This record gives sequence, structure tokens and C-alpha cells, in this order.
Amino acid sequence: MQGSANLNIMIKAARKAGRSLVKDFREVENLQVSMKGAGDFVSKANYASEKVLRDELIGARTTYGWLGAESEEIAGQDPTRRWIIDPLAGTTNFLHGLPHWGVSIALEHKGQIVAGVVFDPAKDEMFYAEKGSGAWLNDSKRLRVSGRSRMIEALFATGVPHGARKTLPATVKDLARLMPECAGARQWGSAALDLAYVAAGRFDGYWERELKLWEVAAGSLIVQEAGALMQGVREGQEPLESGSLLCANGQLFDHFARIIRGT
Repeated sequence: MQGSANLNIMIKAARKAGRSLVKDFREVENLQVSMKGAGDFVSKANYASEKVLRDELIGARTTYGWLGAESEEIAGQDPTRRWIIDPLAGTTNFLHGLPHWGVSIALEHKGQIVAGVVFDPAKDEMFYAEKGSGAWLNDSKRLRVSGRSRMIEALFATGVPHGARKTLPATVKDLARLMPECAGARQWGSAALDLAYVAAGRFDGYWERELKLWEVAAGSLIVQEAGALMQGVREGQEPLESGSLLCANGQLFDHFARIIRGT
């Protein structure tokens, strides 16, 4: 897809940050790790990646605002546009030597996500979308959600909360209702990549609660541009505002949503 200038800036920045992360990933055992909260690890790799992204994105668009996982929010001179960044989507995987993590960059305009990039450096997969232009993988592969229509054949993704979060009981109940009706569920530890995988048809649906905006901003656009339906876990919730979302292809969505909502 021939993207806009902004999308090209985002892709370039994601690749540059990815190179920084790959270098640190090779030395993961030597990383200095601090703890922000139970199960929420932060390493020097997060900060290095975010600095690369800030330098590239703010350097190219000096008037845009900034919301990043590891830094203070910046109000830009242009109040209608801001970058929303997760410099290391899948930190716990990264720090345990699991090659499933990425870089997530979204561009917001007037409260709407208009461009999104999720880059998986370990597998060299660049997922991206612009509003109204479809979703894409690498140079030319158009992404579309799966065509599966039977729950028993469908594979879903979620994030199982760790002990410090309040929604573990709800997620356990979700799984108890869902597992007898589907082909399986996976927790791979990166919300951004889970959404990208739904967009690519690898997963048939995804749900999770207690998400931060930077974890899902880019992926939410990519998955919808690939044809998924997306709503809040509770009916009527705004998914990005609430941090609670579910998505699936159109054939499975209603059945899947009823199961997760327990209705």
C-alpha cells in the first residue's frame, strides 16, 4: 500500500526502535530491570525504544502531542493530533527471552485513531493501517480477518490478568464459558500483536480488560480495517476509553460476545 507521509514516518520509526530492541534482546540476561508493579516490568530497553520513537516522531512532526507508556504526556501545539506509543508491547515476554513482542505506534486526530503500526522485529512483520485504506502486512499483503463461522473451529486470544489486577476472576469465568465451545484460547502476552493476529486471520477473536490506550490504539485500527467488529466487553462500553474490548470476525462476533458477556 502507498501510505501517507505520516504512515511512512511511523514505519521508519518503528523499524529504528525495533533495531534497538533486537540489540538489547540478544543480551536480555544482562538487562537492568526495575519493577513498576507486580508483573509490570520495565527495562532499559523500554526507555531506549521510547527515546528513539520520540526523537523520530516528534522530530518529524514537532507540533503533535505525545502519549507514551514510559514518559510524561506532552500537549502539542496542534491540539488535534498526538502520537500514542507503546515502545515495547510484550515487555514480560522480552525479559524472559520469548521472541514475541513489538513496537506499537498510533496517530490520533480529533479523538480518532487514523493510522496505526505494530512491528514485530523478531519475525520482521510490519502490520499497519490507515483509516479507510485497509490493513496490510509488510510491503503488499492485504490483511483480512478469518472467514470461520463455527465457534468450535475458532481460536481466540486474551490476556490472563496477573494477581495484582482486579479482573482475574472475570477472565477465569470467561474461559470457563468459552473453552467448551471453541478450538482453544491463547495468551501470548502482547495485546498489540493479538489484535494484529486477528487482523491477519491467525486468531478468530480477542478480548481483554484493564488495557492501557497505548497497548491497543494501533492494533484497534488495524483489526477494524481488516474487517473485524470491535466493542467493549460490556455492551455499550467504548473500548478505547474503557480499556476493555472484544473483537472478532462478523460471523462469530455475536456468539462470541454473548459468551464473554455471559448473556
